[in-house]
Amino acid sequence: MKKRILIAPLNWGLGHATRCIPIIKALYENGFEPIIASDGIALQLLRKEFPGFSSIELPSYNITYAKKGKHFKLKLLKDSPRLAKTIKAERKATKLIVENHRIAGVISDNRLGVYDKKVPSVFVTHQLNVLSGRTTWLSTKLHEKFITKFDECWVPDNEGNINLSGKLGHKKHLDIPTKYIGPLSRFNKSNTQNRIDLLVLLSGPEPQRTMLEEKLLKEVGNFKGSVVFVRGVMEQKQTITEKGPVTIYNFMTSVLLEKTINESKLVLCRSGYTTVMDLAKLEKLAFFIPTPGQSEQEYLAKRMTEQGFAPSCSQEEFSIDKLEIVSDFKGLKSFNVDINHKKLFGLFQGK
Repeated sequence: MKKRILIAPLNWGLGHATRCIPIIKALYENGFEPIIASDGIALQLLRKEFPGFSSIELPSYNITYAKKGKHFKLKLLKDSPRLAKTIKAERKATKLIVENHRIAGVISDNRLGVYDKKVPSVFVTHQLNVLSGRTTWLSTKLHEKFITKFDECWVPDNEGNINLSGKLGHKKHLDIPTKYIGPLSRFNKSNTQNRIDLLVLLSGPEPQRTMLEEKLLKEVGNFKGSVVFVRGVMEQKQTITEKGPVTIYNFMTSVLLEKTINESKLVLCRSGYTTVMDLAKLEKLAFFIPTPGQSEQEYLAKRMTEQGFAPSCSQEEFSIDKLEIVSDFKGLKSFNVDINHKKLFGLFQGK
């Protein structure tokens, strides 16, 4: 009988769910039975990607952003008692799932309460340092307190100097075994013709996703060339709307999105880490607009710009003419990390 592994990404936009896709596939290919657990749009997406796999709904963190970036930390602080309650509910739910579904191991992507002492439990994160301005030391310490409850930490990046996450994913010391598993992407590069001049990719918690969508829908009206606009809204059915040279999708599944990104000259999007990993794998030209107030995205966007890979600017400052500077940048680049999945998943064979 195949060993069942519970894999549970955080429902914060679509990034945590999409980067779990290659892990789910690798588990299946290595003789395990993945059981998917999440909530909201993350769970909807994974159910569409893996309709044949069992899936379970977990308690929701209900993460939303403040309307103004400067209030982001304040809102998180205000929401912290509710988040603590959700983490406690997650712990209880995980205990029952492990018992009732005979789970042999747990992989949690940033879900702080999804672990069980009876089985090997892994925490996946690119945030060994949690950037929050002057309170970075505190947010990092709190995050570390949760991480050390797991048996291992997997970082989706390269351990060496050539890496994507910079200081986010690289820390001198962590109290549990830490493995760098290479950048994770569900996509593969193909040498196809660039038939789309601009691809707009949106995702992330509300209300900031909608606020950026409204702004960009106005701006792309002034763009000279073909535009595909993916709203990043998971719904029952895919919808496609034509507005002049702009084709609007509510969402795309992996196969179509991979094809569309490969066929695009330029991608305009948030600077979430999963997006950075995807665009590096596909070696694309990009322009980043970090989510207001989210230090991690602001750091990644600034780092990519300073290293000459991709320009960026704030949501407030963006206008379509800013895309003209993209040609001055070299575009994102991939580096190959060979991962021995049999060795990586060996943790689940031991107990």
